[in-house]
Amino acid sequence: MADGSDRVTTQVPLLGLRANQFRHPLDLAATQALDRWPGLDLLVRNLVGPIAEEVLYLDNIAASIQVGPQQLPHLYELLREACHVLDVEIPQLYIRQHPAPNAYTFAMRGKRPFVVLHSSLVDLLTPREIQAVIAHELGHLKCEHSLYLTLANLVVLAAGQGTLLGRWVAQGLQERLLEWVRCAEFTCDRAALLAVQDPRVVASVLMKLAGGSPTLAPLLNVDAFLAQARAYDAIDQSPLGAALKQARTAGLTHPVPVLRAREIDRWAGDRDYQNLLRHFSKSRLQ
Repeated sequence: MADGSDRVTTQVPLLGLRANQFRHPLDLAATQALDRWPGLDLLVRNLVGPIAEEVLYLDNIAASIQVGPQQLPHLYELLREACHVLDVEIPQLYIRQHPAPNAYTFAMRGKRPFVVLHSSLVDLLTPREIQAVIAHELGHLKCEHSLYLTLANLVVLAAGQGTLLGRWVAQGLQERLLEWVRCAEFTCDRAALLAVQDPRVVASVLMKLAGGSPTLAPLLNVDAFLAQARAYDAIDQSPLGAALKQARTAGLTHPVPVLRAREIDRWAGDRDYQNLLRHFSKSRLQ
C-alpha cells in the first residue's frame, strides 16, 4: 500500500524553536520528578558523562561509517534538512552494521553529539521515514535527554548487582527512570513530526518498526495500523485490560508502537501543533 511517505514536500523551518514548545506533558512531569533527586545531575555530567562520551566516540569511529558530504551524501542531506527545520546544530551521523532496526544518540553539554542508525533500519525505511528517525534523535539532543538516558542505562545495570539495599534503591530509581524514558520518546516523536510535517510518515515508521521487513514494508497500510492503535485504546475500558497494559509496559524503555502512533496522530490534529507551525510560518514571512 503506498502511503505517500516519499513524496517531496517543503517543510516550514522552525527557527528559534525551543524544547518546551513541543515537549510532551508526561515528559515534562517526569523530568521534574527526577530533578528532585539530589546529585544526579552532577554525578552524570561531571563523572560518568565525559567517560561515556570518549568511549562512544572511539567506538563510532572504529566500527561505523561516518556520514558526510563525501560519504553517503543523500543521508547527510536528510540530516542537514532536519537540523535546519528543528534549529539544531548538525551532529555527527554514523551508520552501523546491525540486524536489528534501531537508532540512538548521545551528547553531554553539547560536546561531540552524534546519531547512529543501524543499517537494517536504513534498509527498512523510505528517505523521508529515515529523516523522521533522524529528527526523533535530534529531539533527544534538543531536549538534552542524554543526562537521564545515560543514568537509566547505569541504573539498569546496578539494579542487578550489589547489596540488597543497593538493589532496592537502584530498582526504585530504575522505575522512575524507565517511566521518564518512555515519556521522553513521546516528545521525540513530536520532534520527528515537526521535522517532516506529515503524521503519516511518523506513523509509517512506527508501523514498520512494529512488524515490518524490507519485503513487507511496501505492502503495509498506515490507516489499518492507526485503526489498530484505536483498538489498543479500547482495552482500557475494562479494569483488567488497563491493568494488563500497565504491567505490559512497566519494564519497557519505549512505549509500544501503537501507542506512539496514536499519540502522534492525536497531536497532529491538536491546536497546539497547528498553532506552532502557523507561528513559525508567519515569522518566516515577516
